[in-house]
Amino acid sequence: MRQRRLKNEINVVPYIDVMLVLLVIFMVTAPMMQTGNIDVPSAGPLVAPPQEAAVIEVDKDGKLALKQTANSKAVPLSFVDFQRELKKLIDADQPVLVAAHNDLPYQKVIDVLEEARKQGVKKISLQTKSSSTGK
Repeated sequence: MRQRRLKNEINVVPYIDVMLVLLVIFMVTAPMMQTGNIDVPSAGPLVAPPQEAAVIEVDKDGKLALKQTANSKAVPLSFVDFQRELKKLIDADQPVLVAAHNDLPYQKVIDVLEEARKQGVKKISLQTKSSSTGK
């Protein structure tokens, strides 16, 4: 009787079949997972902000300025001065508007809103301009 030798080889054909099926699945589903562009809607006709509201202006470089009321002159502020002024606004229970430049990165606006929230501002809004088309 002849003795059998053990094979030390692995049959990789089934693994190749599985990998090809997975490749096809990923190739089909990958285009469906890509995100598209978001068209941000413009604001329609707006109500004028309250005259007693303080306005925090953030220019396109991220520099801060504060108007004590909507009709007053903007005073440039450092971030430390900005924190101090926020505390004064909270004590006066004054509403706050954030007017950010159109080209300002969104993260800068979020940073200003987050700092206002940390300081305890409860009445805060984003200032926009009315669209001319009204869509």
